Formats: sequence, structure tokens, C-alpha cells
Amino acid sequence: MTTAPSNLLAVRRLLLDTIRGLDPAAVGIVGDPAHRGGYHTGSDRVVSNDYSVVESSRDRTGLTEHASALDVGSFTATIAGKRHTLASFSVWLVNQCRAGTADTHDIREVIYSPDGKVVRRWDRLGRRSTGDDSHLWHTHISYHRDAIKAGRDQTAVIRRYLTHIGLIKAPTVEVPVAQDPVAWATTNRAAALLAGTAADYQIDGEKTRRREPNRLAEALARIEATAQAALGAIKGLDTQAILARIDQVAAAESARDAELAALVQAGQSGELAVDELLRRLGEVLTAGTAPIPGQARE
Repeated sequence: MTTAPSNLLAVRRLLLDTIRGLDPAAVGIVGDPAHRGGYHTGSDRVVSNDYSVVESSRDRTGLTEHASALDVGSFTATIAGKRHTLASFSVWLVNQCRAGTADTHDIREVIYSPDGKVVRRWDRLGRRSTGDDSHLWHTHISYHRDAIKAGRDQTAVIRRYLTHIGLIKAPTVEVPVAQDPVAWATTNRAAALLAGTAADYQIDGEKTRRREPNRLAEALARIEATAQAALGAIKGLDTQAILARIDQVAAAESARDAELAALVQAGQSGELAVDELLRRLGEVLTAGTAPIPGQARE
């Protein structure tokens, strides 16, 4: 019996919980009882030479009783005065698939309408480019069956879209203030690098544009000035030890900055999904540092 897998049920729940007014009946996974063949069916309902099985080894090896597709019906969401619809979502998703972002690698095809007038089809395998007129009012997303069989999360790209349009708030990375003022300056310099890079580049999931190249340098200058003020307020510590500590921190800064820059670049290129990018940036930004000699650590 064809069933709905938990990873696609999670995508369905995310959409219904986030997009107000989206009809639950318009977000479907399993085809109706008369449905035969295609990704909305499992092993009990596929047909001879079924394209959802035979055209990719990923589908042949991944065939189970689970359906492997999701339909999304019409919706309208207005955020900050901007209107978002099923058509604009579909165009955004197809652009992500074409760009090869990491969170779309399991999507086989998207059948959609960019304007409610014509039907288009993006096919990872390049086999088809059309679809029937029912896709004027709903978008069909097929997933390779091996990804569904493995239980891989499929919410990441949907969550990224919902964040992109403002229905979900982007997670933030909190950087704690260190007891060591030099370590504080180093950590916040790394944070400034991230903030400056985000300011230098506009990342909207579809294109990246360079802008305001001096903001990073200005941010770092402010951080370094604050660090100097903090160091000037230190009393009762060995000056030579502090200077040695500064040299030690400076030697590590280049590696940290390079690592941050590489992560940001991976996020811009789509190699890393947003959630994974933020997690790894948080690990780098909150990495511990050694105390100044003679300073107690709590």
C-alpha cells in the first residue's frame, strides 16, 4: 500500500504551519486510489516501464512503498508589502535547482507555472519539459526515491524559501564576551568579519552582488579601537605577557579569518545550506581561546 514518508510529511507540515491560508487539501503526497505510475505512487502502484523508476538508478534502488512527490496548491502571502504566490515560489525553487544548491540535490523534477498561463517543467535528467494543465494551479515536486528511502531531510530548501520571503526569522549566532579582553577582541573581530562580509555581499538565494566594499575595513577598525581601549584599562597584569598574548592571537587570526571567508563563500555558492552554514559559522566564532598568562579563568 502506497504511504506518505515521514520526510515529506515534515515538508507538508512546515508549509501548512507557516503559510497562512494554504489549504491542507492542496498539499498532497499520495495519489488518489485511481492513480497509477509516477512519483505519487509506491511499489504497489507503479506501472510497467514507469518513468519514476526506470530512468534513474537512484529511483530503481530506492523504490519502496512510499510515494516520492509533493504537490503544493495556490497561496498568497504578503510580507512587508511584497506579495508572494505559488508562481513566485515555483520560479524561486526552479532557480535553486538549476543553480545546484546542496538542499535541492534530491529533487528530480518540478512541474509548475511561472504565471498561471503556461506550464513549465524542470527535469534534472533533461528528459521532459512539459506538463498537463493541472499544473497551472498546483506545483508538483518529485524527489529521487533513494533520498526518500534513506529518510533524508527535505525541509531545508523550503525553510530557506520561507526565510527568504520573511515568514521565518533567520537564526542568529550569539557570540559571548570573553573574560580575556584580547580574546574578546579576536572573537568580535571574527564576528565583524562575518558581519562585514554579509554587508559586502547581498545573498538572496538567486544572485550575489558586490556592494559597499569598505564596510568590512570600517567594522574591523572600530573593533580594534575598542580592543585597544579595553587593553588600556587592564591593571595588575604583566605587560610583556599581554604583548606575547597579542602576538599569539594575531598568529591565529589569519587562519580563522580564512576559515570564515571559505564558509561564507560556500554559503554564497549554495554548497552549504543556510542552517548548516550558520551552525559551522557558530562553531568557528565561539571556539575557545587560551587566557592571558596570569589571568584566572572562571
